[in-house]
Parts: sequence; structure tokens; C-alpha cells
Amino acid sequence: MKRIFYGWYMVAAGCGLQFLQSSLLMQSFGAYVAVLRDDRGWSKTALSGAAALHQMEAAILGPVLGWIIDRFGPQGLIRVGVVVFGAGFMLFSQVETLLEFYGAFIVMAIGSSFCGFFPVNVALIHWFERWRARALSSLSLGLALGGIFVPVIAWSLAAFGWRATAFASGVAYILVGLPLAWIIRRRPEDHGETIDGLPSKTEMGKVAEEKAEQTRDFTAREALRTPAFWLISLGHGFALLVVHAVNVHAITHMKEGLGYSVAQAAFVITLMTVGQMGGVGVGWLVGDRFEKRLVAATCMLMHMTGLLLLTYAVALPMLIAFAALHGVAWGLRGPFMQAIRADYFGRAAIGMILGLSYLIIVVGQVGGPMIAGITADATGDYRAGFTILALLAGIGSFFFLLARRPSRPLRAPGE
Repeated sequence: MKRIFYGWYMVAAGCGLQFLQSSLLMQSFGAYVAVLRDDRGWSKTALSGAAALHQMEAAILGPVLGWIIDRFGPQGLIRVGVVVFGAGFMLFSQVETLLEFYGAFIVMAIGSSFCGFFPVNVALIHWFERWRARALSSLSLGLALGGIFVPVIAWSLAAFGWRATAFASGVAYILVGLPLAWIIRRRPEDHGETIDGLPSKTEMGKVAEEKAEQTRDFTAREALRTPAFWLISLGHGFALLVVHAVNVHAITHMKEGLGYSVAQAAFVITLMTVGQMGGVGVGWLVGDRFEKRLVAATCMLMHMTGLLLLTYAVALPMLIAFAALHGVAWGLRGPFMQAIRADYFGRAAIGMILGLSYLIIVVGQVGGPMIAGITADATGDYRAGFTILALLAGIGSFFFLLARRPSRPLRAPGE
């Protein structure tokens, strides 16, 4: 019986960690926003600020975490992060003031940075090459599945209140997340494995291997000098303008602007998640066969169209179309963002390269929710803010179209 490559166990564990973060916070944050506005009376801008703090902290820590991961591996950080993230949720359940709310979210943000999408992706990049897009798409299934859990969180918020829901979420994350974190390992070479679980040398691969020996991976400094680094980062950031604005504000828009209940709006988010899972499945099938930058450019147009449908929806079919387009685009494009960087720049400094990218994409992570929240407070609805973000996503497609693969650096003699 053929032994299962250990990298796939790591994919399963990472998928579980992503599911927990997505279901308990990332995709459920909009439900918390709607409830906290009613319970505490905080403005949309103030609540968006928590999401902004979360992303700004991740960007500030990104280069530092990238250096640590490249030097020591991600496994220790992930285990610490699980505990910190769970503790942050428990602190969140006890807050009384907006300042305390922000403080709890900073703790959660630190935990999320340690055990979230970034370090788990770097871990898998080191274990996969031939099937990298497939592995990262499988990992993203956890993010997508988390959206299906949003109605459960919405029900818990209504039945037990946001404090009990937040405290229970923190406990559950630690109890379930720690065993999963223990499965994550550093490099396959450290454990008697090879990349993709394939023989280190094959007859068919000798020519490619000899060619590869003449070049090397990029250093972080060299990657920064390529147009591809900046174009991919800008395209990624423009995509996250839409993704994070939807995560934070879509439920409130459907509740206050379109007249749906929180439970009904959460159901639309669930449909979006189904679309996201479909996108992940498409990425699993085609990610290692087609040019990723062209697929990403197409997804940006889908993000734009989907958000416009949500913004100006006058009937349920328009919301269903939004859920399908935005969900598929997110599920398909998301894993490609890390895979394309690893394809272009190699594995040697991928942690630092991804960490430096966070300093750019944070503009989208922070800007999306803030633009939507500020314009909604100023105008009374989300139409202006969502329209601006949708058009920016359309512009972002051009960044991916222009992001061509750079030539690998040549090895120095004797290197």
C-alpha cells in the first residue's frame, strides 16, 4: 500500500486551523459588527477600526515573522499563536469600552499572525512544488468552509449573546487548534522526506535539474528589485479591498440597507462560501496547469462585478449572483497569491518575501473596511464606498496582467 506523503497531513491540519479562524472570526466578524452596533452603539467607522488594527499589526509583524520563519521554521510560532489567539477571544468577551475592544483585537491579531494564513502557507510552500497550487488551494478550503459556519455563529449571537459566543470560541480554538498545530513541520529534508514526496532524482528530471543547478532562488532584496514583486503585491492589495470590506460590512449592508435580518444575511454569506469552495475546487484542478497571473486578473473582474451586484441589489437573485461571483473569485484567486510568488521567487527567502508583501497588501486589508465604513457613516449607506472599491478591483486586474515571471539569478562559481 502506497504511503501518503506527509505534506498532505500538513495540508489537512492547516485546513483545520484556517477553518477555525475563518468560522469563528474572519467571516463571522460582520455578524459581530451588526450585534455590537445594537448592543454598544459603536459606529461603523469605530468597528472598522478594529479590523484595520488587526491588519496593520499583521503588516508590521510580517517582515519580522518572515525572517523568523525562514531561519527557524513556522512550527513553533503556530503553536504559540493558537494559544494567544484563543486568549484574545476570551479577552474580547469581557470588554466594556471601545478601547478595551481594540486591545482585545490586538491580542487576537498577534495570535492570528503567528498561526494564520501566512505561516501555514510558508510551511506548505516548502513541502510542495509540482503540486503547490493544488496544496494551497486545498488549504484554502478551510477558509471557505468557515463561511458555512457563519449562520451557527449568528444563531449563537442571538441565542446566547456575543460575550458567551466569544468566550466559547476562544476555548474551542485552543482545544482543537493545538493538536492541529503540532502536525505542522518545517522542511521535508529535516524529516527524511522530499518535496512532493517524489524521488529526489528521476531520469526524466535530469535535464531540468541540471538547468536548475545553474540558477538559484531570489533573496528578498533581489525580489524587491523586480517589477513582478510590486505588481503582484498591488494586485493582491486591490483584491483585498473588496474581500475585507465584504467580510466586515456585507451583513450590515444587507440588514440596514436592503432590509434583511442578520440570519438572512448570514445565509447569503453561506452561499458566498459555497461559491468560494467551488473556486477552490477549480483552483485545485487547474492551478498547476494555467498561467496564474491571467487567472488572477479574471478573478479581479469577478470581484468587481459581484460587489456591484451586492451594492445595488433590488432582489434576491442579485444577491445570489454576488455570492457566486465573489465567492468563486476569492476561492480561485486566494491560493494563487502565495503560489505565484513561490513560483517566481523560489523557496529560500519566501517567508521574508511574503512578509514584505504584507506591507503593501495591508493597504487593501485596512483600506477596504475603512473606506466602506467612513463613507457609510457620511452618506447613510454603503453605495458610494462599495462602488469605489468595486472599480478599484477592476483596475487591479491590470497589475496581474503586467506581472510577468522574472528571470532567476545565476549561481556564482563555486556557490
